[in-house]
Amino acid sequence: MPKKRSGGGLSSTQQAAKFLGVSVLAGAVMAGIALPAVGALGLAAKGSVESFDELPAALKTPPLSQRTTILDADGGLIATVYSRDRTVVDLKDISPYMQKAIVAIEDSRFYEHGAVDLKGVLRALNKNARSGEVSEGASTLTQQYVKNVFVEEAGDDPTKVAQATQQTIGRKIQELKYAIQVEEELGKKKILENYLNITFFGQQAYGVEAASQRYFSKPAKDLNLQEAALLAGIVQSPSRYDPVNDEAEAKKRRNIVLKRMAEVGDVSPEDAAEAMRSPLGLKVSEPKNGCITAAKGAGFFCKYVEKVFLNDPVFGKTREERAKVWNQGGLTIRTTLDPQAQKSVQESLKDHVYESDKVAAASTLVEPGTGKIVAMGQSKPYGYGKNQTEINFSVDSAWGGSNFGFPTGSTFKPFVAAAALEEGRPPTQEYSSPYEMPYPDTVRGCDKPWVNDGGYKLENEDESEVGPYALRDAMAKSVNTYFVQMIEDIGMCPVVTMTDKLGVVQGNGDKIPEVPSSMTLGSTGLSPLTMASAYAAFASRGMYCTPVAIESITQKTGDQSKSLPVPKSTCSRAMSEKTADTVNELLRGVIDSGTGQQAGLGDGRANAGKTGTTDERRNAWFVGYTPNMSGAVWVGSASQKVKMRDISIGGQYHELVFGGAVPGPIWRDAMNGALEGKEAPDFNRVHIPDPKKPEDRDKGRGDDGKGDDGFIGGLINGGNGNGGGDGGNGGQPDPGFTFPEGFIQGPGNGPGGRD
Repeated sequence: MPKKRSGGGLSSTQQAAKFLGVSVLAGAVMAGIALPAVGALGLAAKGSVESFDELPAALKTPPLSQRTTILDADGGLIATVYSRDRTVVDLKDISPYMQKAIVAIEDSRFYEHGAVDLKGVLRALNKNARSGEVSEGASTLTQQYVKNVFVEEAGDDPTKVAQATQQTIGRKIQELKYAIQVEEELGKKKILENYLNITFFGQQAYGVEAASQRYFSKPAKDLNLQEAALLAGIVQSPSRYDPVNDEAEAKKRRNIVLKRMAEVGDVSPEDAAEAMRSPLGLKVSEPKNGCITAAKGAGFFCKYVEKVFLNDPVFGKTREERAKVWNQGGLTIRTTLDPQAQKSVQESLKDHVYESDKVAAASTLVEPGTGKIVAMGQSKPYGYGKNQTEINFSVDSAWGGSNFGFPTGSTFKPFVAAAALEEGRPPTQEYSSPYEMPYPDTVRGCDKPWVNDGGYKLENEDESEVGPYALRDAMAKSVNTYFVQMIEDIGMCPVVTMTDKLGVVQGNGDKIPEVPSSMTLGSTGLSPLTMASAYAAFASRGMYCTPVAIESITQKTGDQSKSLPVPKSTCSRAMSEKTADTVNELLRGVIDSGTGQQAGLGDGRANAGKTGTTDERRNAWFVGYTPNMSGAVWVGSASQKVKMRDISIGGQYHELVFGGAVPGPIWRDAMNGALEGKEAPDFNRVHIPDPKKPEDRDKGRGDDGKGDDGFIGGLINGGNGNGGGDGGNGGQPDPGFTFPEGFIQGPGNGPGGRD
């Protein structure tokens, strides 16, 4: 019985038998003789096939996976993503030194033999038998290419990779069969080109172009003699000859390649010797893969683009099909991201909220009338380390966002106003709007009424807020009791209809629940992208456009490029022009004289918006727009456990945080920078008459109006107040009641919710 060597490998006798078997197979193939069943040869092995002729006639060659490039709207690079870092190039774009080096070391008789090199098999058999180890292989470059095709087809599936690389007679038969086919169909130059594009060079680099960029930061066409020899030497064992981690071993291997090139006459002995004396000359470029490397702080937008690709049926019927296209890569994705707007958003966030703060901020800008997302940023960078996150706070959970979104507070009130105007209520509509009132006994819903079976009450910010109020003042001052009376008047179904038309859904994708707190005062979790897109409909005079992030995609497969279909924004009328124009006038008042004065853009640019603050100051919002840009800013904690009182944000102390004083300035600075140099159109102005009212109606109210709303519009923990600073007029009334289970819908952060 033959003995194994101490290292556990095959004995010299076993090696001889193995190579003899290969040579017999090769001879049979070359003679065109169908091989008998492997079992009859006593060579049965897992993965073997019964006969050479029974193999499929054509080798299945999947498109080579390549890197995907994601660009902004101006063509600037956002990020490069790939499952395998590869850029396919033509043979003419590969240095002649590289072509000669790989042939010299891997298959020096490449241009002389067919698919199988019998002389090479016998030479390897003789050398390995004499040395007692497998020091030389017998596979031709063509056979190696076929093997790499099997590996490429296996992708990242470890089982398939193991099958593609297993050392069995059956797999060798496959290689031989397909090598013959490849030789006949492609010819030597194309085989060499394909081999250099498919093979692995270590350090995450697949193909010679990626390898040249990785090790020398230059294209493959510019490789010199010693650089080409180094790369050619790596192929045999990328881990062993890795020049980054073992320079001495890599240099030794490089010099073997140079010596071989001299032996076969590719270079002169003098040139080879000079190259051997040279240093490796590495100029390593770090792998830059994925959205974590995105420029302009656009990591979250980059990830959103990937999620869109994997989720949208336009790219494939099933997620598996879409993932296959994404992993194959070779895509050039032109997005809607405006570099000026993105830079402005990131700078504003950085100025107002620090990475190390207890809370985070997220902002998204969209273009009214088109749905284009032009900016998307966060105060905490995309990543996995301290003060970083991979959760995109700007979007719904299906696109990589939080599970539920974040309660929006009074930024929801404009939807109620729009619904009422569509129902025929005039902009001068008045309600008694007392400081405190019980919730209505019942509020009509689409299917069934909501019943106040607990006698629950709500109140305004402070005792000076006593009506009657008309809609304009109620919106500017964010009077809670006014909007609850309004929904009692019109019912919840018109609001449901309006929010449906505006694409307003919870962060988990569900519809807004039909309860008064959700339908009027923003207790339900939404995302900044949802809010910015909905408010954009006001800016575009009632036309709602679904958000889009991708302008175009081209895919390169081999030598061919083609355009792929991309998701398009769908625009539809959500409300009449008259309603939208009226809402614009109402929300102009919020910035001019209401709770959002600190967010005003100035410089003659028409702007409108709304503030919002929620449960125990866990969330603060500002959502606003101009005729040509809409944006939402959220500030809070992802866990919803931080109460923003007595807190420092961006190096500034706040006794109480509210929508006008933290998100508002973020929005202002982001919008000013994004719109710099762009036209400043005006809204289509409408006149809202002043209602007649007693002269002392505002008695006791400061010149700047009231504070912003607290949770459920001031139901708990009064608001900011703009009458002299943070909380100038905002009281902190004790509501003195509890909520029934399910009364408040949201991400489990309100009373009756789940922490």
